[in-house]
Amino acid sequence: MTTLSAALLLFLILDPLGNIPIFLSVLKPLPPKRQRVVVVRELLIALVVLMGFLWVGRHFLELMHLRQESVQIAGAIVLFVIGIRMIFPRPEGLMGELPGGEPFIVPLAIPLVAGPSGMAAVMLMGSNEPDRLGEWSLALLIAWGATAAILFSATMLYRMLGRRALTAIERLMGMLLVAISVQMFLDGIGTYLKLSPSSL
Repeated sequence: MTTLSAALLLFLILDPLGNIPIFLSVLKPLPPKRQRVVVVRELLIALVVLMGFLWVGRHFLELMHLRQESVQIAGAIVLFVIGIRMIFPRPEGLMGELPGGEPFIVPLAIPLVAGPSGMAAVMLMGSNEPDRLGEWSLALLIAWGATAAILFSATMLYRMLGRRALTAIERLMGMLLVAISVQMFLDGIGTYLKLSPSSL
């Protein structure tokens, strides 16, 4: 795998276009200037997390006695809750009461940008070919840069689409997010059971 092909793969896994409606929904209560600050902060946090999983992710999971499937299942549960709240919104907003009135790390940085799939992908790259960590880091930076450019411009869509269209998109994406989270959960359970048949 070349650096560019790895970057394209990671870009597709990070799925910035699919994350736009969720970003808009979570950031909706904030003023435009603060939205940009939060997006930059969350994107940087996601980059640090992904870089960390690329370089030391496998060792960290081994140290904590965690399997990769547990990260996937945990991410699926978080995405499921977010999807349900998008379909059935509450008066206090998608994430409920937030410290300082804005999201921090969850759900924008993790699991939307640095999700279980992205963590698993970079961890697999680093584990399979540790001598190419520099190339994988460059590929991750390219994919992250493209993702950041798309999500940073996403706040302009609110003014273009309007509140009614954004609400309709939010409900639809909530349905898709619930389906994706259920599939992620089933994949994690399936992988765990294949690795641990004695657990049955």
